[in-house]
Amino acid sequence: MTSGALAGLKVLDLSRVLAGPWASQLLGDLGAEVIKVEKPGSGDDTRGWGPPWLADGEGRATSDAAYFLCTNRNKRSLTVDMTQPEGQAILRELAVQADVVLENFKVGGLKAYGLDYASLAALNPKLVYCSITGFGQDGPYAARAGYDFLIQGMGGLMSVTGRATGEEGAGPQKVGVALTDILTGLYAGNAILAALLHREKTGQGQHIDLALLDVQVACLANQAMNYLVSGTAPKRMGNGHPNIVPYQDFPTADGDMILAIGNDGQFTRFCEIAGHAEWASDERFASNAARVRHRAELLPLLRQATVMKTTAEWIALLENAAVPCGPINDLAGVFADPQVMHRALRVDLPHAAGGSTPQVANPIRYSATPITYHSAPPQLGQDTEAILRELGRDAAEVARLKAANVV
Repeated sequence: MTSGALAGLKVLDLSRVLAGPWASQLLGDLGAEVIKVEKPGSGDDTRGWGPPWLADGEGRATSDAAYFLCTNRNKRSLTVDMTQPEGQAILRELAVQADVVLENFKVGGLKAYGLDYASLAALNPKLVYCSITGFGQDGPYAARAGYDFLIQGMGGLMSVTGRATGEEGAGPQKVGVALTDILTGLYAGNAILAALLHREKTGQGQHIDLALLDVQVACLANQAMNYLVSGTAPKRMGNGHPNIVPYQDFPTADGDMILAIGNDGQFTRFCEIAGHAEWASDERFASNAARVRHRAELLPLLRQATVMKTTAEWIALLENAAVPCGPINDLAGVFADPQVMHRALRVDLPHAAGGSTPQVANPIRYSATPITYHSAPPQLGQDTEAILRELGRDAAEVARLKAANVV
């Protein structure tokens, strides 16, 4: 039994890799019971996406990669061969008991097994069934496989990410994490919760169709609107911002820092601290709109000023004047940061292989139903026997299913 806002909710997770598992981990963090269905013998592809590998209690490498560990806590692992009729029957039985089914197979991929929405909804009309694909359930690209890197390119994100044309190292650049997958997982979590609320009101489940491409286009945000309003496609600007200046990285005496100046008052205070109060009254720089127009003139002046102090000196001065700024941390710096440590964004959970596994905490902070971390990412098939016994299979039947490679 779990605790949390979604305690009592049952999720059958047929997804793998990142977008779907990110959504089901979120639901698990919120208290849902999540059964992760994996292929016998190999499991989720990401179990093998290493190194690095988790170490067991004696320091030996396990078979689980760090990638798998990032998105599979608070789940139970059930191995089932869904290509076998008995495996399909087990999954249908679980779907009848479930509130949510989550899958990211190709369009139509589960129909042959009787595990598509229409088949399962006929057995459980209240089922909320979420399908995640690269391009959606319809359209000219529906049959294509979709991967985050591919979608970052097709969906426009790489057209606005990377150094500006003419600069050294210019060219399209992907984001350093699989951001489209992550965003799709978050959209899936929101969609599922809204569908559950609709079911609460009407008694009806429904099918959710989520596409990586749709999500990526939706998340272009201001860049998409800049294009739709102006008719001009935004270009890559490195760390610069198309609508705000100064809002990017600047060199310091010992490295770099971020200036994120969002209004004219902040700019005035920065100029005073930098010893150039006259910039704030210069008609070229007095307003954000003017600074955007005269970006090429202002930025060299700022860089000449910022190199005169260290990053720490700038941060101390600017934070005291309420001018947004900060360092550019590597991951060691992130997890050593006092605020990150205070907010307990690292969590360590006991692992079935012995020892513990580090986790990055869920960022949601509830006042009444706090996030709980009741289990580390499971070993492959760790809960198979227990789940089958809960379905009424006795020890002999479980042994037979294992011998037949059904589970």
